[in-house]
Amino acid sequence: MGEPLTASIIVVAADSGGGLRECVTRALASNVPVELILVDNGSRDGMPQAVARAHENDGRVRAIYNRANLGFGPAVNIGAREAHGDMLLVLNPDCMLGPDTLARMLEVHRTHPDAGVIGAVVCTADGTPDPASRRRDPLLRRSLNEMTGRAQRETEDARYEGVDVPGPIPDAVIEAENVSGALMLLPRAAFERLRGFDEGYFLHCEDLDLCRRARDAGYQVLLAGDVRVRHAKGGSSAHRPVFVSYHKHRGMWRWFRKFDPAARRPLVRTLVACGIATHFLVTAPWLAARRAGRH
Repeated sequence: MGEPLTASIIVVAADSGGGLRECVTRALASNVPVELILVDNGSRDGMPQAVARAHENDGRVRAIYNRANLGFGPAVNIGAREAHGDMLLVLNPDCMLGPDTLARMLEVHRTHPDAGVIGAVVCTADGTPDPASRRRDPLLRRSLNEMTGRAQRETEDARYEGVDVPGPIPDAVIEAENVSGALMLLPRAAFERLRGFDEGYFLHCEDLDLCRRARDAGYQVLLAGDVRVRHAKGGSSAHRPVFVSYHKHRGMWRWFRKFDPAARRPLVRTLVACGIATHFLVTAPWLAARRAGRH
């Protein structure tokens, strides 16, 4: 059987709101031993401090306060350096674990020791799986198929495959190219070998980058298709939509330059850069207006 694996849960907060309290409470209710590292990226809502005070007598909880928003990946890396567990669970503050979620994911690792990244199916409140739970690498040809709608013909012709994988997610452990960074379990040894998240990303696409590097290093990326977790997606986007959109587009550009063979062609690289920038500039005013309408 061997010694039981210890798990460290890393939660990064950035004005995450009241959901952070429930996230931490549920994570600490896991039916396996855990420690929880709360990394605050310069929140102004006071919630990380309130959560830390509520658990000040719980030795499993530690809070780290950054003076500014350093980005998601850098904050996770900071938390990982302070963690003691053999396994690291990266958890979004709007993801709500069940009592047995972590135990089931640890069991996947025990039965698949070559796995470098293990994800779960993140779902909306009504239980609908988010397509981001498993996605292919966003290669240019796949992204164009998605944008033009040709990906809908993938089942007829593999040339039209897109970024999203069609069909229901199997209720089993399956290999995937990428899993969602909202809920991601990694052995510490693999995380350290990969040198954690690429800190060149601020927000978005750093999970795609990590999964790609894990596969390139010979690790399996697995999705525990029978593990479902509620995810209140879009909390950050709601109050900072243009900020989030900017960094999402910036992350897409960084991933393309690092991994897509098409980026080796100067003309294609220039066209993609212009396309990404144009898409942001066109959508940013609409996002800002929509936010203003809510208020």
